[in-house]
Amino acid sequence: MRNSYFDRYLKQNLRTCQLKQLSILEETDRICRKHNIPYWLDGGSLLGAMRHGGFIPWDDDIDIAMRKEDLKRFIAVAPSELRPGLFMQTPESDPEHTDPIYKIRDLNSLYLESGDNLQANYQKGLYIDIFPFIDYPSLPKKWVKKLSKGISTSYSILHKAHYYSLRSFVEFFWFGAKYHLFRAIWCILSAIYPKDTYLSNVLINNGYGIMHRKDSVFPLGEIEFEGKHFSAPCNPDAYLKDLYRNYMDVPPENKRKIHAIYLHPELIREQQP
Repeated sequence: MRNSYFDRYLKQNLRTCQLKQLSILEETDRICRKHNIPYWLDGGSLLGAMRHGGFIPWDDDIDIAMRKEDLKRFIAVAPSELRPGLFMQTPESDPEHTDPIYKIRDLNSLYLESGDNLQANYQKGLYIDIFPFIDYPSLPKKWVKKLSKGISTSYSILHKAHYYSLRSFVEFFWFGAKYHLFRAIWCILSAIYPKDTYLSNVLINNGYGIMHRKDSVFPLGEIEFEGKHFSAPCNPDAYLKDLYRNYMDVPPENKRKIHAIYLHPELIREQQP
C-alpha cells in the first residue's frame, strides 16, 4: 500500500536532490575540461536535455559516459581534485559496493535504491553515474543483443546476494558457465570482425544490446542542460533513437517513477561563512 505522506516527501525533496546532482556534474565537467578528458551526457540525462531542457521532471539521477581508457584517466585525477564532500566510487575505493557502474557520490546526503544493501558499509549518497564505453565489433544486432543480454544477466545473478539452497548451487554453475561461454564467443568475434563503426556500454551494463555509431557521438558537441552547457554526442537524435526509439513521447503518468526508495538531500546543514 502506498503512503501518500512518503510520496509527497519524495516529490518535495526531488528538486533539491537534482540541483545537488547538477553541482556534481559541474564539478565533473570542470575536471574533464582541465585535463582534456572527453565525456558526454548519456541515457536519461541526454533525453532530459533534448525533451525538457534539463532533468526529466521525475528523474533523480544523472548519466554520463566516457571511453573506458578516458575513464581510467579520470579516476587517476578525480579523487585529489574533487571538491570536499565528493567521493569517487570505484571497486578499488569502495570494495563493498558491487554495482559495476562508477559513481561520484555526495557524502552529505542519502540515496537508497531497491538493490541497496543496508548492512554493507559502502557510500550511499546522491550520485552521478559514469558508464565506461568500449568499441563493439560490427556484428548483426541480434547477435549483440543475445550475447550482451546473456553476459549482463549472468553477471547480475552471479553478483547478487545468495542464500544456501539447491537453486543457488545450480544457478552458480549454470550462469557461471553461461557467462564465461558468452564472453569467450564475444572475444573471438571481436578478434574477427572490425571494431571501427560502433561503440557502447561495457557488456555487463548493456542488457538491451544497444549499439551507437561512432559518427553519431564524435566529434563531441554541446547541449544545454538546466541552463548550462555540457558535452553531448554530435548527433543526439540518432543516439537517443538507439536507446528509446520514439524518445520525444512522454510516458503516461503511471510510468513516471523516481528510482530512489528514499532520498535525503542534506545530512548535516552546512554553516554559511
